[in-house]
Amino acid sequence: MENFTTPLLPNINYPADLKQYKEDDLEQISQELRQYIIDVVSVNGGHFASSLGVVELTVALHYVLNTPYDKLVWDVGHQAYGHKILTGRKSVFHTNRVLNGISGFPKMSESEYDTFGVGHSSTSISAALGMAVASHYKGENDRQHVAVIGDGSMTAGMAFEGLNHAGIENSNLLVILNDNCMSIDPNVGALKEYLTSITISKSYNRFRDDISSVLIKLSELGPNAHTFVKKIEKSIKGTLLKQSNLFEALNFRYFGPVDGHDVKKLAAILRDLKDIPGPKLLHCVTVKGKGFALAEKDQTKWHSPGLFDKMTGEIKKSLNDKPQPPKYQDVFGHTLVELAENNKEIVGITPAMPSGSSMNIMMKAMPDRAFDVGIAEQHAVTFSAGLATQGLVPFCNIYSSFMQRAYDQVIHDVAIQNLNVVFCLDRAGVAGADGATHHGAYDLAYMRCIPNMTVAAPMNEEELRNLMYTAQLKDAGPFSIRYPRGSGVMLDWKRPFKAIEVGKGRKICDGEDVAILTIGHVGNFAVEACKELNAEGIHPAHYDIRFVKPLDEVLLHDVFKRYKKIVTVEDGCLQGGMGSAVLEFMADHNYQANVIRLGLPDEVVEHGEQPELWAICGYDKNGIIQTVKKIAVSRTTATIAS
Repeated sequence: MENFTTPLLPNINYPADLKQYKEDDLEQISQELRQYIIDVVSVNGGHFASSLGVVELTVALHYVLNTPYDKLVWDVGHQAYGHKILTGRKSVFHTNRVLNGISGFPKMSESEYDTFGVGHSSTSISAALGMAVASHYKGENDRQHVAVIGDGSMTAGMAFEGLNHAGIENSNLLVILNDNCMSIDPNVGALKEYLTSITISKSYNRFRDDISSVLIKLSELGPNAHTFVKKIEKSIKGTLLKQSNLFEALNFRYFGPVDGHDVKKLAAILRDLKDIPGPKLLHCVTVKGKGFALAEKDQTKWHSPGLFDKMTGEIKKSLNDKPQPPKYQDVFGHTLVELAENNKEIVGITPAMPSGSSMNIMMKAMPDRAFDVGIAEQHAVTFSAGLATQGLVPFCNIYSSFMQRAYDQVIHDVAIQNLNVVFCLDRAGVAGADGATHHGAYDLAYMRCIPNMTVAAPMNEEELRNLMYTAQLKDAGPFSIRYPRGSGVMLDWKRPFKAIEVGKGRKICDGEDVAILTIGHVGNFAVEACKELNAEGIHPAHYDIRFVKPLDEVLLHDVFKRYKKIVTVEDGCLQGGMGSAVLEFMADHNYQANVIRLGLPDEVVEHGEQPELWAICGYDKNGIIQTVKKIAVSRTTATIAS
């Protein structure tokens, strides 16, 4: 970055400070803001390339708009770091995404400038439209409402639902389409091709600058001129593009494409658009990772790279002297290819997360059998159902928190029809620094109440492989397998496949007084807890339930006949989860026992590293130890056989 003799960003803490500068200063401010993001994220981590791509747009918006009176809604929020820095959080930006620090996403309780909490894609247009309609209802006709949405988020059905409604509302709404051909991975689909056709149309781009200025001036002549201008504009755009404009067809005034990195021109355009009534769409073309060469070159890698050297671009990785277990997502990716090599009916589906879910391994090995359907979870599930009706076995990989968006499709299109779709739910349990919008807290509860659904969670990598193998066997039906973000516990994980009896748990160790029932990866916390408890003369039994639906009733009958003190442990919500299933079993069969449930409480769990959140919620190793000690009997002599 150029070294300025009089840096400006240190004097800017709020948009009011920004407005004190001349338009000629905006380019320098943008460069300083970009460098500040690089400086802080390189040593603290976080989402990176997205915010670099909208620096100029962020500066222009806060320069022209009267925020927070004017409402600015960011879609997803990966790109809102510059926004946070300019709206009173520069001094605490280094706490971004850490425990008790600021959120990595816009959050209403954090700042009045964060008009809507986000984290999942494609909500901005609907939210901003709601605000615009409310303002119109209250007579606040001078208030601006702006939704900034990426071309990746625009592929989701909800974005089109919002556009469709906005087109019939005479509300003061501006949608800014941030077009960089990326979400986390490169965008796919017909919309991407359509936007590309607009941005590369030479005749349209030559003509648009001249005609846009004329149309804006004509719009100022009154309502009749406004109607006339719209007709001229639609005709010109349709003729030059040799096709009707999608956004014009939805009754939006379309402007663009414009250079999203020309901050002075953006400010001028935004100022003009404030005076044009009705729904408008400004198409900005940007480069994800702008200003950091390596991020521009490999945008997927630099979406959230972790810590890195800002001078050399070297991403810092923790070094271990010993081999480390693989990530669960990579076990999934390699196992899926292995299964598909032996079963020609297996196909893979992911909604815009090939690298995040490791579906990219199959996409590379078998490109004709793996599908990235874009940010469209509902479509991903029903598309999988359609494949299953024709005898294929779809492995539909969706993050647990994103699967919530396709719940109706899971029930209506898969479960009711009893189709063999395998849902592999990555990032189940607390997701870490991404926080409340990304925690996979609810899948055990929301999946186990669905008829025909098998709901399972592996305790380790070998179990994940075997559950995937079991799920693709004949007549397996709807099958949900959940696993957490991060690494497993096994080095020697690639073992021969074994079918697991559906609904069959297992005893990890025998014991006295207390039985610990776990499901999924947290079973490894119980293993470590039992070792420490045994050393103190306390010998709980440990059972891996493995299936929350169907439950292993034989195992549970044995547990309730032998133990009157039971601890359940799960990396998910307590309401409706595995512990609730155990209590239901106890009530249905008239057993009496003291059951203590450990898991996520009935409250919003904020961001932090996974071990920090496990500890806070009380179901890490120490939480299990403390709970067992409260109800167990200590013996000086070990009488337990492992």
